[in-house]
Amino acid sequence: MSENEAAIKETASAQSTETAPEPSTEEITYHAVEKDGVVTAIWEMQGRKHLRTIDPRSRQGQDILRLYTTEHHDEVAGEAAAS
Repeated sequence: MSENEAAIKETASAQSTETAPEPSTEEITYHAVEKDGVVTAIWEMQGRKHLRTIDPRSRQGQDILRLYTTEHHDEVAGEAAAS
């Protein structure tokens, strides 16, 4: 066996014993970015890490905004009723 073949086998065995990084346990949150009272983007975050930006006009963006608006509306209505 040549030196190169031995080095390749050693590298392959070393790579196979490495463990994959553990997935983060922090929950995913969404943050609306507003400009002049209009949502221009939605940021998907995991802790302090920005995962991706979602267009608020997309189907997923509309679903996220609808969910937030419903929850926010329910909280405000509950607070007004308690007063």
